[in-house]
Amino acid sequence: MTRAPALFIGHGSPMNAIEDTPSARGWADVARRFERPHSIVMVSAHWVTDGVRIMSNAQPRTIHDFGRGFPQELFDQQYPAPGSPELANATVEKLTAFGAQLDESWGLDHGTWSVLKHMYPEADIPVVQVSLDARRSAAEHYAVGRELAALRDDNVLVMASGNIVHNLPAFFRAPSPEPQPWVASFDALIAGAVANDHEKIVNYTQQSDAAIAAPDWEHFTPVLYTLAAQREGEAPALFNRHYMPGISMTSLAFGLPA
Repeated sequence: MTRAPALFIGHGSPMNAIEDTPSARGWADVARRFERPHSIVMVSAHWVTDGVRIMSNAQPRTIHDFGRGFPQELFDQQYPAPGSPELANATVEKLTAFGAQLDESWGLDHGTWSVLKHMYPEADIPVVQVSLDARRSAAEHYAVGRELAALRDDNVLVMASGNIVHNLPAFFRAPSPEPQPWVASFDALIAGAVANDHEKIVNYTQQSDAAIAAPDWEHFTPVLYTLAAQREGEAPALFNRHYMPGISMTSLAFGLPA
């Protein structure tokens, strides 16, 4: 069976779901570069729990987990992809050492559906979300990702969704549309380490400008899951190197066909 890639997606604003942006076009383009997956396991910055939880709904709802001020068109969006109780159970088994449990309380949050809407607009590929356990260290999140990596061999697309640089106060208070210098410099530091220095990224809080560039652990941590899914000999493919104040949209893939 085909081995699916591993992806990290910088998802940014929910408005990417309904706007024709360079990042949204990049998501659609990367999906055309590899075989259609059998199913998708997604780790999103927007599902944080105490304990590892695996979404087991057969028909997950579309969650509009963003505040007021967005247009009604965005709240009207639906992404009716099926879930997969079978895959959820298999995922729980792989994460037994981490105390993973099935969970039907969640659905597809905007860190998931705003991206998949462009990659697979027919919403016909089963999706299972894996939560971010707030009690875990960065190294433990990486270890969870190592266990999920084996799913790729069954043509399961292992995805994660967040942002390498994510500082919303810096975004909203920026005096100009030009990104601050630390957006590009921190993003470049992380991007430069993805091929062969995972330890530097696991220890991202110790890196220069981390306190201002990556203050939101839940948005940075998903990249660790994609790093952990890298297989020997797989070179990283970086795309969507788009910057704005307080945000980088950089995305990462391992295992794309040559």
